[in-house]
Amino acid sequence: MKNNNFAKIAKATIISIIVALLFSIIIVAAIKIIVGNEISMAISLINKMSVEKTEGIQEKLMLSTEKNRLENYPTYGTQYGRIKINAVNINLPIYFGDTTEILKLGVGHYSGSYFPGEGGSIVYAAHNFAKYFGRLPKVKVGNIIEITTDYGNFKYKVYDTQVIHQSESDKLPIQDNEEILMLYTCYPVTGIGHKSHRFVVYAERMEG
Repeated sequence: MKNNNFAKIAKATIISIIVALLFSIIIVAAIKIIVGNEISMAISLINKMSVEKTEGIQEKLMLSTEKNRLENYPTYGTQYGRIKINAVNINLPIYFGDTTEILKLGVGHYSGSYFPGEGGSIVYAAHNFAKYFGRLPKVKVGNIIEITTDYGNFKYKVYDTQVIHQSESDKLPIQDNEEILMLYTCYPVTGIGHKSHRFVVYAERMEG
């Protein structure tokens, strides 16, 4: 009788462990799916603006033909600078490109926009996680943004911030009349899941 009871208890314990393990696997899978969707949607606005990456690079080079072109452009996917916003404690590396893999490393530079110093629109994006652009909504008009690159240092002064819908690509215009820096991230920055809005910071170049 004791052996039978022991066998029943052991069997029930094993079944409980298996059920708990399966439940844990389901939970982990669900979290991965949700986070994966968040990462994919974080760059949806750039994807709406962007064409195939090589075309974007060619477009940028054509746009800057009559501007202050760089002598040597960074290789796509490499770090070429850092961005600092001391007012909100942001200090991050800048990478040329805006793929999902690049945005896992730091701030991505939309390949269809200009580089600092070229005299046109500059578009940077990063995830809304705390270690990236999670504090971007705290930026205020008048704050200074510093960009340090391999070829020079630049300062920009914030003149506007906006919350826009992900479909409003016209809110991030690419033009060559004035050097405007635009930073954006998914909004709101709290919670997980798909975010249909973006927080955008607009700044004009002061020096560099």
